[in-house]
Amino acid sequence: MTGPSKFDFRPWLFWDHATEEDRRAQEAHLAGLREVIGLDAAGKVFISPLAAVHTDRLRMGDFCYIAAHAYVTDDVSMGSDCTVNPYAVVRGKVSLGDAVRIGAHTSLLGFNHSTAPDQPVFRQPITSRGIRVGDDVWIGSNVVVLDGVTIGDHAVIGAGSVVTKDVPAWAMMAGNPARPLRDRRHPRPSTTSGGGLEGRLGAFAERAREQAGEVLARCWTGERYVDRPGARPTVRAWADAVEIADLLLGGPPPTPAREEIVAFLRDRQDPATGLVPEIGAPGSPEAADAGRPELEGITAYHVLSVGYALDLLGTGFEHPIAAVSDLAPGELLATLDGLDWARNAWTAGSWVDAFGTGLYRNLSDFGVRGPNLETLYGWLLTRCRQAHGMWGEPDGDAGWLQVVNGFYRLTRGTFAQFGLPLPYPERAVDTVLAQSRDPRYFGPGTGNACNVLDVIHPLWLTARQTRHRRAEGEAWAREQLGRALGGWQDGAGLSFALTVGPGETRTPGLQGTEMWLAIIWLLSDYLGLSDTLGYRPRGVHRPEPAIHLPV
Repeated sequence: MTGPSKFDFRPWLFWDHATEEDRRAQEAHLAGLREVIGLDAAGKVFISPLAAVHTDRLRMGDFCYIAAHAYVTDDVSMGSDCTVNPYAVVRGKVSLGDAVRIGAHTSLLGFNHSTAPDQPVFRQPITSRGIRVGDDVWIGSNVVVLDGVTIGDHAVIGAGSVVTKDVPAWAMMAGNPARPLRDRRHPRPSTTSGGGLEGRLGAFAERAREQAGEVLARCWTGERYVDRPGARPTVRAWADAVEIADLLLGGPPPTPAREEIVAFLRDRQDPATGLVPEIGAPGSPEAADAGRPELEGITAYHVLSVGYALDLLGTGFEHPIAAVSDLAPGELLATLDGLDWARNAWTAGSWVDAFGTGLYRNLSDFGVRGPNLETLYGWLLTRCRQAHGMWGEPDGDAGWLQVVNGFYRLTRGTFAQFGLPLPYPERAVDTVLAQSRDPRYFGPGTGNACNVLDVIHPLWLTARQTRHRRAEGEAWAREQLGRALGGWQDGAGLSFALTVGPGETRTPGLQGTEMWLAIIWLLSDYLGLSDTLGYRPRGVHRPEPAIHLPV
């Protein structure tokens, strides 16, 4: 093929949508590979010309594909219906059964170095026990499977996992190192019986999974996703639908087809800035004017929500985030200094969140780094207040609300997303707990998804570094979790607000449902109970770092 095509990153479309010219080009590519890589592929297969395939032997069964920028070497055997998605690595002696799904950026490393102390590691001999993967196995994105591992039939490996030991058949695994969450065939006993908080968690998750399709269908107009019936169409509603479906259904929304969702989200991106404006806003496909979107408001949030939704769909942005990469270090420093940290730390923190996520996207998806990563972290580390572990100062009217909420947004897109430690975790815990006791936001008649999320995520994140005042944090988390579990409305999901004033009604929607599903997981995980839920966030609220620094 002459240059990239849509099939390089979406190979599943090839067999139904390729033209005769596309098919002839692919056949010519395969013919060339048969001469140099030991390719044995008798059925219908697709190998992107952008993939680096340098095998001694490669066997591919019917309807297998290797997508763009995958790196495949040595001795690899694939049964039928196997997929190697963009940027995946499959090296060494690797055997895949039938219907194996390998997510983007995942690595199957069927080899190792010896580690004897008598010479440098790079001079050590290569060893290989190989990797064996059974039938009907789903390996999520950003997973690492190490040499010698066998993964049993029907297993599911959660995104971001590191698999160091054999995986039993039917197991659902996640974490670093990967640990079992449950057996696919059997719910945990606490999901169907038993009292207490663990029993309520299991019952909630089972109820949510059973009704997920109905919740999504309620917000599908036939052409667009909306947050709730009667609301105007938004880009975020599409991203929320993708996140909810991934959490509760283990895949894309049932409607519309996956490729239609991907096309809608990818086509929203402005090529010049890399940003995703709201429907009808300047820079959007349907806008009448030729204005360009700015890194602010909902457009800034789309860097997170759309980027991670595309991740969950097995693809990514078409263009780098130029609004981030094109900003000179001096301009970045001036922008950071100019944010209203004194009175509006939440908005300031949300800008940093979007900027940090743009840096991650550019580095991970396009190999674009530049100096702004170090510039941003230098500013953050030197401007963090040692007295309270955060950025900004409390307001005389709102107290710690803006500072704590801004801390969540800022750290989500920087320290959490890049796997870096917080500068003053104990002081941050003190500040978060002070906010958690403010009756204006956490009293009997108050509570919304933002305020709860902005407390539990910092508590959960700081817990990786310290157990400072952990008992107080757990007591608060247990109280909030008990309240949140009672918020599900049948067939509709969860409302953004936990409670409302007299005469008002809670209105469930996709945003509230997506946020509370993640909040309930964070509260549960902070209490050591998240395995009971049987789901794990993989998008905006993913618990694992998206990338580790230094790189």
